[in-house]
Amino acid sequence: MCLAASAHANSDPLVGVAAQDGVAIGVLPRIERSPYRHAGTRHDFMPLYLYEGKRAYLHTYSVGLKFGPSEARRFDVFLKYRFEGHPTDDIPPSLAGMARREPGLDAGLSAQFGGDWGMTYTELLHDVSGASKGTELRFGYKYPWRSGRLFLRPHAMLALRSGRLNDYYYGVTPSEAAPGRPAYEADAAVTPELGLYAAYRITDRWRLLGGATLARLPRTVTESPIVEHRMLRTVTVGVMYDLSAEHEAWPENRALVVRALYGASSDCDVLPVATLRCASTHTQDQTGIAGIEVGRSFIDRLNGWPLDLAGFVGLIRHREAGYQPDFWQINAYFKAYYYGFPWDARVRTRIGLGIGLAYAHRVPLAEQRDQALRGRGTSKLLNTFDPTADISLGDVLRVKRLRETYLGVGVSHRSGIFGTSQMFDNVDGGSNYIYGYVESSF
Repeated sequence: MCLAASAHANSDPLVGVAAQDGVAIGVLPRIERSPYRHAGTRHDFMPLYLYEGKRAYLHTYSVGLKFGPSEARRFDVFLKYRFEGHPTDDIPPSLAGMARREPGLDAGLSAQFGGDWGMTYTELLHDVSGASKGTELRFGYKYPWRSGRLFLRPHAMLALRSGRLNDYYYGVTPSEAAPGRPAYEADAAVTPELGLYAAYRITDRWRLLGGATLARLPRTVTESPIVEHRMLRTVTVGVMYDLSAEHEAWPENRALVVRALYGASSDCDVLPVATLRCASTHTQDQTGIAGIEVGRSFIDRLNGWPLDLAGFVGLIRHREAGYQPDFWQINAYFKAYYYGFPWDARVRTRIGLGIGLAYAHRVPLAEQRDQALRGRGTSKLLNTFDPTADISLGDVLRVKRLRETYLGVGVSHRSGIFGTSQMFDNVDGGSNYIYGYVESSF
């Protein structure tokens, strides 16, 4: 498959990497020069999850909906992770004793207009995670270019950042003032950025990905006592395995899949639960989850195997049993289903594994408690794994119209990939919830 020349109406660097209906997984390490004094260079291991639908997309750190008649007139509504905040490990002396500034989750609106000359876009972002509560307005230009196996997209951007946004990440409150670190308030200002993103097609399925950006911080930021560098450099280099419409026979009429689930917290690790060696719940508290997820089938019988691939987004309600207010969690993940068992013709039995992202409005009690005992940090955004096992209700009841309705059990697992990812605040650990569910296709 050729790399796509299309692009969404915003600054997302993963646009144009896959064609419409493309699905991909991979890794995308990120290296960034930290703006904070004596913080050095930050290394971030990021998993890559990519789905490029006609009207929706998932790009590791963003999820959104697309509208408009063409790429030349495209409008997006999305949620996007903000790569800003204090380091979570090896905290420099300049930030010692300060309240941690957390990465945020922005809600965004954007519009794109383009032609053979390239594309311009306008993007409005506002923090909805309760971190900075700041706003940013971006104006950008990008030029997608393709030659053979190589895809390039240079860009230029101006970001108008609110005072609340700048002050949250680079200000010093009076209570945080210390010798050599006076109180400081950053104002609204403009930040320019230049960058280049690239992808190279090694084979029909494998891609090399890369990118580099250079941003110049405004004076109101660089005069902060905790800021050292004015020029910020970011480099990403990764690899991607592509599953797309030109590789496999995709279903013409993709089913809408709905899952309803209900479960309880467990002190069992995910692997013992998945291998039926542990199933205890509510051993330390009465917390639990309830939720609904909606997805679509992407690929039926991958490579002719009894293996299907689907994608899900969903809302999970954490019930914290009075320990803290209940809260919502957003999930977005890919899921593979295997059903090649000898008894499949009589009772379809599936083993599933989902992998993706989970963003919680608060850190679940189970994670707070366990991480505190180990002296480790927590994060609202973590990786999620979702192993499941289910059977067809229609096969059990001998009702043909219910064959695509399944009853099953699963594990909702959140973790930080063993502390290797700055995107997940270098968290090593997480939480598990054992749940039952009903899933049906329409």
